[in-house]
Amino acid sequence: MELQLIKGDITQLHTDAIVNAANSGLMGGGGVDGAIHRAGGPEIMDECQLIREREGGCPTGEAVITTSGSLPAKKLIHTVGPVWKGGHSDEEAKLHACYINALKLAESNDLQSIAFPNISTGVYGYPKSDAARVAINAVKSFKSNVITKVVFVCFDDANHQIYQQLLSE
Repeated sequence: MELQLIKGDITQLHTDAIVNAANSGLMGGGGVDGAIHRAGGPEIMDECQLIREREGGCPTGEAVITTSGSLPAKKLIHTVGPVWKGGHSDEEAKLHACYINALKLAESNDLQSIAFPNISTGVYGYPKSDAARVAINAVKSFKSNVITKVVFVCFDDANHQIYQQLLSE
């Protein structure tokens, strides 16, 4: 599996799937979640509404898949990262599960390439270097005969520098 790192806007990527750092209600919001919903259009929210009606939302660490609306990606995978509470509320396991469950969904939908944002490092407050380590370790531990490329997409310089260093080790 090829790992790539880019600094940029995840909504512009032409991967089979992009991952949305969603909230448990799948209601759209700020940060990457809001940017994805704005760029993708109302079809995404319509499918999220159906998931809320059927399943009540998406628990932390889990993932669901929807249309990508008008985004260039084929599908959109929503995962709910943990809110940082000092590292004493199983945050690492929950964040790891976000990446693994998103990869499992991509694989089960025959999606060969997937792009991840920096899950939980915005308003959820997860320390960036710790989150990057969890993300990279989770992806490297996942064995797939379907997924050929994983892209880590950093919107800011700080995350990009952290990922650059960790991926070069």
